[in-house]
Amino acid sequence: MSIIESFEAMLARGKDSALLRFSLGNAYLLADDAPRAITHLTAAVALDPNYSAAWKLLGKAHVAGGDIAGAIQAYEEGIRAATTNGDKQAAKEMAVFMKRLQA
Repeated sequence: MSIIESFEAMLARGKDSALLRFSLGNAYLLADDAPRAITHLTAAVALDPNYSAAWKLLGKAHVAGGDIAGAIQAYEEGIRAATTNGDKQAAKEMAVFMKRLQA
């Protein structure tokens, strides 16, 4: 059983959480499946809007899927979440990623 299958089985058993959705999104992104990654990462930030790592990965997934506007929006939301949480490094990283996309 692959890691994706394991995570999907957990989700099917009702163990939904922001961390599980983040993990699924990351696994799908590593498998070059940006649309599924976006689906799960969007669910992760819906479950926990302050999950700055999920916002950052969501932006990356949007870039992988060719959706620059979606990536910028995710990074903007992620910067707000990171700033709220005091996660200065994540906010700086997302600001750099966003500026590169806007250049």
